[in-house]
Amino acid sequence: MTLATPFPNQPPPFEGHNLYRADPALQEAVARNAAFAHTALDAWGTWLGSADANALADAANRNPPQLHQYDRRGERIDRVEFHPAWHELMRRAMAEGEHSSPWSDPRPGAQVARAAKYYLHAQVENGTQCPLTMTFAAAPVLAQHAAGSPIGEILARIHACDYDTRDLPVDAKRSALIGMGMTERQGGSDVRSNTTRAEALADGTWAITGHKWFFSAPQCDAHLVLAQTGRGLGCFLLPRLLPDGTRNAIRINRLKDKLGNRSNASAEVEFERALAWPIGARERGIATILEMVGFTRLDCVIGSAGIMRAALSRAVHFTRHRVAFGALVADQPLMRAVLADLALESEAALALALRLARGVDRVAASPGAGDTIDGSLRAASRVIAPAAKFWVCKRALAVTGEAMEVLGGNGYIEEVPLARFYREAPVNSIWEGSGNVVCLDVVRVLAREPGAADALVDELGAARGAHPAYDTHTAALLALLRGFGNVVGNDPANARGLAQAIALAISGSELIQHAPHFVADAFCASRLGGAPFSGAVFGASSDGGVIGDLRAIVDRALAD
Repeated sequence: MTLATPFPNQPPPFEGHNLYRADPALQEAVARNAAFAHTALDAWGTWLGSADANALADAANRNPPQLHQYDRRGERIDRVEFHPAWHELMRRAMAEGEHSSPWSDPRPGAQVARAAKYYLHAQVENGTQCPLTMTFAAAPVLAQHAAGSPIGEILARIHACDYDTRDLPVDAKRSALIGMGMTERQGGSDVRSNTTRAEALADGTWAITGHKWFFSAPQCDAHLVLAQTGRGLGCFLLPRLLPDGTRNAIRINRLKDKLGNRSNASAEVEFERALAWPIGARERGIATILEMVGFTRLDCVIGSAGIMRAALSRAVHFTRHRVAFGALVADQPLMRAVLADLALESEAALALALRLARGVDRVAASPGAGDTIDGSLRAASRVIAPAAKFWVCKRALAVTGEAMEVLGGNGYIEEVPLARFYREAPVNSIWEGSGNVVCLDVVRVLAREPGAADALVDELGAARGAHPAYDTHTAALLALLRGFGNVVGNDPANARGLAQAIALAISGSELIQHAPHFVADAFCASRLGGAPFSGAVFGASSDGGVIGDLRAIVDRALAD
């Protein structure tokens, strides 16, 4: 029997690439903001680009978690079992400090360094990022309430980088992960309608009774939840196991059967007088949770930018190894236009994500309440964050879909992970405030913080004069910001347009200041100043030479 000759013209798997070295834009940002992290990112990028890492990602998603409600004796155990691939991915990500490093080592640039690691991770597997994000976001909130409380033990474990899967009370573990449960059947984003209630006990703990419709990562060691206290919504921390090692009164009814994020578990749960510790004032639960949400939304942006980068990289790689109609696909003029448009979208998303991370770094470095720089940064970031969350997460859907089409039928099959990334993309748009919710948050910040618009305008001024389309766009945005009380405030339907305009303006500003001129000019010409792009099909932006040096843009997109 003669073996068939391998077919030519089939591009090799996208493996063996150092994801960090292949990304000039990321390397440049790290050099500017977190040069100390270069060596670690180089190693992390090497492993994430390996065949081993991609095989683990594939296995974790083909073998989703399983819920075991009872043991062989009929005792309730509510244990979620994960594939070994999940545990290996979690072990490596925690060793990199994705869940905690800016808090355990808060040096200048720590947030950017951690964002870069998270961005690289997002290019390989996304389900494992959920518990890492929630733990990262919970840490600063818990730190405010740890003194003289069992929360202190949990916080110490959060800072540890040694992944520990054992079913033990937190104080007996080497490390801890935090999940969250906010939404209920009747409310969704409207958490004020939550019916779960909390009862104060004599020893200072609380008993929680009710349910959560989405309980993220039920395998975590503790969860932040909202419950009615009689004086409003309070925020509480529920341990999965009690100090004596017995299960807390948390029943997992079932795991969600989700479109994507299948390697991770999301559950429907009920509480029956579950023990919990209060976090903050009993009527200020929403305000407490919003402190955490600022960080989870940051990761939604970084993660979506990473998914876009993964899709772009695989599209460019495929076209550089595929011949059609007598030439490499990457050299076909129309394909080059599509790839250049995708590359601009990806680099702009990265620039916007790292702007948010940089803002967190700088705010942490100037914590004085009366500090003018600190106040300006906080105000601008509070507007930019929800706008970025809206825009970048939306664009991830479009980018992954277009990249999948670049590969044709090869992109539609499960062996190539573009199908998985396409399924992953929507979750960041939905989680932590869907599109309308975050756009209305932009409006609320502008209404409630008088200095927010001024801080945003000041930041945009740094790039003024560099490109006429940028100047036109920012002038129109300035007029909208000045009159938003009459325009947006009276017609919430304008909130999406406002959020998009802000996200594009900051992206343009960042690219003008930090990217090569051929990238910044192309972005501004095709996205700003009344350009007809604004969500149009990819590849159309090159009409009439709107995007200039297509080859240079695509070459930069994936360095050999």
